[in-house]
Amino acid sequence: METSPDPNREMVLLEKIEYDPDITQASLAAQLGVAVGTVNWHLKRLVSKGYVKVKRAQRRKLRYIITPEGIAFRARLTVNYIDQSMQMYRLVRERVREAIVDLKLAGYDSVRIQGDGDIADICRLTCLEQRITIKESPEVPLIELQNLQVILHLDDSQDEQLPIRHGLEK
Repeated sequence: METSPDPNREMVLLEKIEYDPDITQASLAAQLGVAVGTVNWHLKRLVSKGYVKVKRAQRRKLRYIITPEGIAFRARLTVNYIDQSMQMYRLVRERVREAIVDLKLAGYDSVRIQGDGDIADICRLTCLEQRITIKESPEVPLIELQNLQVILHLDDSQDEQLPIRHGLEK
């Protein structure tokens, strides 16, 4: 069972409770992809902090009510989430820009991208902004995305690989 609060999970819990005060812990657990015990732990913590009140709606049914303090807490969590997301966005863009500088210095104006999700989307947008053509051809250098690392492979041949890593611990 979890022993420390997860702000993102608590933010989602508060959103789901606000949307449906009669939601069950089992339904919350299924929607979040966690155990019922984890949801129970978070709810108990939110109740003890005064962010949520629990009322008995029927004999075996509970209703969760977000308090004004809970609404303010959720707003703080949301602002923190947005701030962290923007920091990650800026970090990835900077790392991709550094890779593009190396790419241009090596004489290239196109690249292929290996990776998916939000990081790859940020990479694609940054390449387009910097007038770097994105191709699927093995003839062009590769930008490989591993978590928040951006690795530029200038030569993809088996004999010689020239990886330039951006985003290693500095």
